[in-house]
Amino acid sequence: MDSPIVAQLFRQLFRHPACQSRRNLATLSSCLKYGRRIQQQRRHMASRHTTRGAKTGLPEEETHWQQRTDMFAVDMSDEYKAYPTVTANDLRQRRERPRKVKMLMRDFIEDSLYNTHYGYFSKQVVIFSPGEPFNFNSIPDEPAFHAELGRRYTEFEDAIDAKEAEGVDTRQLWHTPTELFRPYYGEAVARYLMSNYVMTTYPYHDLIIYEMGAGRGTLMLNILDYIRDIEPAVYDRTKYKIIEISPSLAALQNSQLLSSAASRGHANKVEIINKSIFDWDARVPSPCFFLAMEVFDNFAHDVLRYDLETEEPLQGTVLIDGHGDFYEFYEPVLEPVAARYLRVRHAATGGRYRVPYPTNRASRWLKRQLPFAPNLSDAEYIPTRLMQFFDILEKYFPAHRLLTSDFHTLPDAVRGLNSPVVQTRFQRRMVPVSTPLVHQGYFDILFPTNFKVMEAVYRAITGKLTRISSHEAFMRSWAYVEDTRTRSGENPLLSWYRNASVMVTV
Repeated sequence: MDSPIVAQLFRQLFRHPACQSRRNLATLSSCLKYGRRIQQQRRHMASRHTTRGAKTGLPEEETHWQQRTDMFAVDMSDEYKAYPTVTANDLRQRRERPRKVKMLMRDFIEDSLYNTHYGYFSKQVVIFSPGEPFNFNSIPDEPAFHAELGRRYTEFEDAIDAKEAEGVDTRQLWHTPTELFRPYYGEAVARYLMSNYVMTTYPYHDLIIYEMGAGRGTLMLNILDYIRDIEPAVYDRTKYKIIEISPSLAALQNSQLLSSAASRGHANKVEIINKSIFDWDARVPSPCFFLAMEVFDNFAHDVLRYDLETEEPLQGTVLIDGHGDFYEFYEPVLEPVAARYLRVRHAATGGRYRVPYPTNRASRWLKRQLPFAPNLSDAEYIPTRLMQFFDILEKYFPAHRLLTSDFHTLPDAVRGLNSPVVQTRFQRRMVPVSTPLVHQGYFDILFPTNFKVMEAVYRAITGKLTRISSHEAFMRSWAYVEDTRTRSGENPLLSWYRNASVMVTV
């Protein structure tokens, strides 16, 4: 994925005079090169005698858990023993990226994405807005829509470039279906909410909506506009609460709410809560809807590999040395959250789920006989943070109904089972890389969601029933699809997110 062309692209930065933004880009270029080296060498050097709960008295040949294909891996075992273990919470208020520490993979990913001072969502992200809604009925076909979207993307970014002198090359710009299909996407969600509210709890309870990860706040405005116009009686009973971890996005949502007379009319309906959902500590006993649209993909995951002889899982830890380079270690003792996820998954699915190694013992034996055969499986990324989100819903929102949409598959993912796409944007081009161990804050790290497995986990934790549908099926049920149909009959609202699924509580 990351190629010599990419390396050459980043090396061009060194031909310009140094400034703060250029120094950041130089670090980013170095990070890409180190990411390739880590991917090639794959350091798996966790030793039994250095891990928590390690057994004593093992024969010498059983003391080291290291991929046999890593013939020239750097020995960092002394640093692994000496460096302290930290968590994302420990680093939350840290202004500089940590060094000489080790942490679980989920803490490394969470720190990279959400750290207040250098995290991806705190400092790097700009959410695209196309301006006026697209008039799909006047657009000839999908290629024409794509061309018009590209034109508006360029205009949007040119306008930002005219205002900003620094950070232009590394601006992280992305879009959401809410923005592309405004207001039709939000209106479809509003119809679903109103219909289910009226059929279940109206008029005995208010319509309470929680949205997590609201971006620019566009979905909020589209939902409230629609309810106000179509069902004033329901609108009078509506309360909309946004839970937003990013201070910059929370400020953007508030400015959107106050940007026009029409949106200002919703001000007494809306509360923007600037905190992480994982810090939530207030019980909400009332019935409510909980929206999580394209949120699961950025939840941190843990990484496991399995011993190919015993099928024993080993959990990944990231070591950061004094130079800011990354090394992976695997411990044969799982920490409690990962161990609990494996137990819940196995019980909820009846043991029917994929693993990153051949399930047939004979096949594994034959594979181990090959020259330089690895003794550990490929990586498996497990959604431990998503399980903890379900815990929050069960504990603090016992009467919730979840509506979530996310990707069930993603292109250009790194190697492994349920592995993420790791990418950054440079000079308006997307650059995917082949490892999640990248310079914190400059890369998006997003995971696919195995909805079949996570539906079972959600049911096991909350005791609620669910239904899964494709993005297209959900939109056909709740959107006025003629509003987004082009003159050729093609419909981008239905066809552009074929790799997304929707899960709802029933």
